[in-house]
Amino acid sequence: MSSPFYITTPIYYPNAAPHIGSTYTTTYADTVARYHRALGEETFFLTGTDEHGQKIAETAAKEGVEPKAFVDRISERFRSTWQELGLTPDRFIRTTEAAHKHAVRHFWQLLHDQGQIHFQDYSGRYCVGCERFLTERELVDGKCAQHQVEPVLRTEANYFFNMAPHMPWLIAELESNPDLISPARYRNEVLAMLRSGELEELCISRPRERLEWGIPLPFDDQYVLYVWLDALINYLTGIGYPDDPDWERRWAGVHHLIAKDILKPHAIFWPVMLHAAGIPLYQGLHVHGYWSMDNQKISKSLGNLVDPLIMKQKYGFEAFRYYLLREMSFGLDGEFSEEALVRRINADLANDLGNLANRSLSMLERYFEGVVPESSGASELSQAAESAARQLDQQLRGFNTQRALIALWELIGAVNKYIDTQAPWKLAKAPASRDQLGSVLYECMEALRVIAVLLEPFMPETSARILGRLGDPAPGATLHEKLRWGGLVPGTQTRKGEPLFPRIETS
Repeated sequence: MSSPFYITTPIYYPNAAPHIGSTYTTTYADTVARYHRALGEETFFLTGTDEHGQKIAETAAKEGVEPKAFVDRISERFRSTWQELGLTPDRFIRTTEAAHKHAVRHFWQLLHDQGQIHFQDYSGRYCVGCERFLTERELVDGKCAQHQVEPVLRTEANYFFNMAPHMPWLIAELESNPDLISPARYRNEVLAMLRSGELEELCISRPRERLEWGIPLPFDDQYVLYVWLDALINYLTGIGYPDDPDWERRWAGVHHLIAKDILKPHAIFWPVMLHAAGIPLYQGLHVHGYWSMDNQKISKSLGNLVDPLIMKQKYGFEAFRYYLLREMSFGLDGEFSEEALVRRINADLANDLGNLANRSLSMLERYFEGVVPESSGASELSQAAESAARQLDQQLRGFNTQRALIALWELIGAVNKYIDTQAPWKLAKAPASRDQLGSVLYECMEALRVIAVLLEPFMPETSARILGRLGDPAPGATLHEKLRWGGLVPGTQTRKGEPLFPRIETS
């Protein structure tokens, strides 16, 4: 039996509500998962919340509640937000679950039993925001590059994981598999960190006298595990590690989707942990950039968050979803503005896609009472549809929704151009051209059907609306079956319906 396609998002730190960053990552994973499901592949999509650590404890204390009560409330907000937005993970995991605690303790007990953990005194610069000790190379003008605060000099006894023996293996993996981390710039960044020699050991614990909110080490309950080394194991817990006999088959198809600020834990800590435990490396680590607004990174710390539920209320989530997947070039940063969102809605969704659906279905209603006519058999659009499907497949397998959507919109443009060139309204004036008119409109309807099928991973509700107006042909078929040209049966009754995306008027 083949391994499933397994896609993960980071588990989100529930010290604030969902925002554009977490929405983008989750929507991206949802889109890729939908595509692989449509192909007929066994697919598993995991997301959730990371609920331990010092920041959670401090935030809960400020609100005057226990950490568990705090994370229960915020975690549920993530879960309900994804549901309201129509995102469909197969599992929503929480690191406070008993199953996760069991997996974490099993994993680290294994490494301890193998002699890979040691105890020592340590002095270093500790960043509360990162919840870890920083190296000198990570400081900029004496401050944490990410949080812009000076780390605290701290000395304490802790447990450490010796990563040095695993570094040559990881360097060799990255050199022999250039697609392991994408885009390539992040692979190069990781190789530079590995070759610096600064990451030879990793502090894995925090004394409970300083931090109680965490998972106790299985071999010393006076210490809790460093939150990142608890959180990363969720990717194993989510598929049944260590007790489900099927977890290894699921793991064989795993891809991680992350933002660039958490590259180091996923590209260095996690691979080394897996190698130490004798678990195969992931299939791919796919790294996207930040969203910014007014040239400032959108973040919880800056308070310039974009609420996805507000965007849904104002514009509909399908439109916002399209904007997120189309606007940002994967791996680079993207600039959010409502003006750009409205431009995308008006140009791409109202003018291009909406106009194509409306004009095609309107002409079919006007000239054939909405009934799909016979086709002559010749096709001018089938090759364009086949090319779009091929390019979209290549780009989605490579985790690039922007280029996939560009390929799909090229097909939309080709169909609109075909209508303008064939001018059905002129053919309708000549009774002798009735058969030609029918063939032209069949071409338009069939192309619209293929577009709707290809659109499903990106905009599932819009896809369903278009297919519904076309009589919902082949609703239970696989993607390849649905994409066969000629799937729209002559004689099918269609309906025009309301405009898919009315233009938004701006003053």
